[in-house]
Amino acid sequence: MTLFLSPSSQLAVQKAAEDLRDWGRSRPGLGVALIYGPLSAEDRLYQSQCPVEQLSVTALGEALDDIGAHGKVLDPTEPHFILDLNTYDVVLSNIHGPYGEDGRLQGLLDYLRKPYCGSGVAASAVCADKILCKRVAVTLGVRTPAWRGWSGGPANWNGRPVMVKPSFGGSSLGMSLVREPAELPRALAEAANDDGNEVLIEDYVIGTPVTVGLLELPGDTVMVFPPLTTEANEAEFYDADTKLDVDSKGTVTVRAAELEPVALNRISRDARTLWEGLGLRGSARIDFIVTEEGDAYVLEVNTTPGMSRDSNFAVGAAMVGFTHTDVVLAMLHEALTRPPYDVPLPAPVFSVPTATREAAA
Repeated sequence: MTLFLSPSSQLAVQKAAEDLRDWGRSRPGLGVALIYGPLSAEDRLYQSQCPVEQLSVTALGEALDDIGAHGKVLDPTEPHFILDLNTYDVVLSNIHGPYGEDGRLQGLLDYLRKPYCGSGVAASAVCADKILCKRVAVTLGVRTPAWRGWSGGPANWNGRPVMVKPSFGGSSLGMSLVREPAELPRALAEAANDDGNEVLIEDYVIGTPVTVGLLELPGDTVMVFPPLTTEANEAEFYDADTKLDVDSKGTVTVRAAELEPVALNRISRDARTLWEGLGLRGSARIDFIVTEEGDAYVLEVNTTPGMSRDSNFAVGAAMVGFTHTDVVLAMLHEALTRPPYDVPLPAPVFSVPTATREAAA
């Protein structure tokens, strides 16, 4: 059974950090494939617009250097990607969105018998699909704003403001706050893409955005970071431009969330419920909205949280005494101590004898 640590578990947290550092010193020269590349629209946007020093992959590379690991960035769009993967001990992915965060990369790594950081195929796939994740959350007894899916044609206006979101992808790309019915068609068109997935139309809940990070530690324990609030100073909501903050204007304020005990307890309980119910591993970040009345609603679950040095996840870790390097050590430790995926390797047949094809015809 998983033991969840709260920010008040100071002695347990200190011991976990010491154990991680000792483990890291015992693994000099660890080969780590750091996967990063322009697979999704989200990652292409960050690659093209963010200064290098603000990228998660930069901070992760520096942490691997601190550990003394033999790390290298591998681009999954390069032709020798899979061959290169097999020369490393463990994989740390920094790919977001489709193909990297939705179970497909995880399935490839399972097939290759390559240890990797973070959640497996099922949890990654569910969490990447905002609509499916909401359905699972409801079955687990976790509250989420009312929603409906849209896959084309007229969309009914229910008289209340809504958030329109692509069902896949992050960084608020394609997301719109719609206050008037005349604005809805444009927002739906912006959120829709060519993959045929539904668009999420979610009731707009006025409140404070709150995010909670969770990190798996040695001994089947999970650290639940203090809730943080992210306030957009120059935008109606935490949109893509605000998250990018390309010019480092500080348009977002990140600080400890000042919550009443009822809301704090609900968020902590829901975070634990989602971790276990979804089968999360390694690390995750769960986003909530908290109303003035103290009601808390889960918005989404991220299985590959951003890991720049100023990211919400890194800030939450620092608040309990974990350095950025400690977090990376925890992720690597979980990947390398997890029981291996070890089912019989299938032997695919890539051609069918002519006689068999003729018989089938």
